[in-house]
Amino acid sequence: MIRTQKVRLYPSHHMIKVLDQLCDYRRYCWNEALATWNDMYDLHTIEASNPRPSAYAVRNELVANKQDWQYQRSARTLQLAVADLGKAWQNFFDKAQPGWGKPKFKSKKAPRQGFKTDRAKIVVGKLRLDRPHGMQDWQDIKLSRHINLSGDLKVVSIYRENGKYWASLPFEVSIAVKPKTGAISAVDVNVGHLNYTDGLQDTLPKRLNKLYRRIKFYQQCLARKRRLNGKQATKSNSYVATRTKLQRDYRRVANIQHDLMQKFTTKLVTDYDRIVIEDLSVKDMQMTHVASKGLQRSMFGYFRQILTYKCVWYNKELILADQFYPSTQRCSKCGYTKSGQDKITLSGNSAHKTKHHEYICYNCGAVLDRDKNAVANLLALI
Repeated sequence: MIRTQKVRLYPSHHMIKVLDQLCDYRRYCWNEALATWNDMYDLHTIEASNPRPSAYAVRNELVANKQDWQYQRSARTLQLAVADLGKAWQNFFDKAQPGWGKPKFKSKKAPRQGFKTDRAKIVVGKLRLDRPHGMQDWQDIKLSRHINLSGDLKVVSIYRENGKYWASLPFEVSIAVKPKTGAISAVDVNVGHLNYTDGLQDTLPKRLNKLYRRIKFYQQCLARKRRLNGKQATKSNSYVATRTKLQRDYRRVANIQHDLMQKFTTKLVTDYDRIVIEDLSVKDMQMTHVASKGLQRSMFGYFRQILTYKCVWYNKELILADQFYPSTQRCSKCGYTKSGQDKITLSGNSAHKTKHHEYICYNCGAVLDRDKNAVANLLALI
């Protein structure tokens, strides 16, 4: 089993330059590979006798045309960049992934830059990268201390964001299966909270309100600077300092929400053997500007992602309800499903003057809490 840990890196001044060079080299290799791929595809279209582009052919072309300065960089950076580009093209042509975009050229202005290597090692609690030929001064990189470094290390992803360096360390480990409890549960996702059999989990706690207000303030400051000074505003020290503060608060919000989701999903797979959730189309739900911000902050996709792999880890069963299953419109008492003007919307029902959290069955007269009724309907699928 592969378990990935995200850790903070504390490189020395010399290794900071090395990491920055590798990030730039990864971007260079990706752009050169994409340009070569496009050229080979155009030649193949014009004349079918020309070979069709592939990761193997593009890699050989880049290796054959290597420049002298490239030998001072890690060879695995180039090869892994081309391999990732090949996977990106496969995903683009995969009809099962309609939302996957066409590979694009990388920009040096992107806030996140990184590279990959499969020759990294953990030596005495530090990360050691593969040293290219001719490099004499090479140092190990300190890691944050709160991690478990046991297991076989696989392909490591290192990236720079907001002036800080991070590493994604995938370890092949053996995970102990959690004991069976025989219990079942269902989770109904909502903006700001998750309802399940035994209660409610808040995904937007009140402690985030201060951070969101500060984020809004920094966004207004940046917009004002751009409006008054145009493109020259982005080059000022004041603009860079405000943008850094904005990125810092975004990171704090993400850390808080990720911690809540990790603890909640661990509780679910520990207490229950079978879990039912809705198979929501999050991208389609975010098309409306009214609900997009709340849906983005509620992290529906992230919740499903981590719950899925934890169920695989601990041998628990995850059941996905169809996205058209009327868990909100159906009465859990008699089975009556609302339709037409009787349907409940985000603001309730204006025709019957019901509120958002109310569910009143017009068949049997049952008065229920909307979220608890949805959880009961999801449980009926087991």
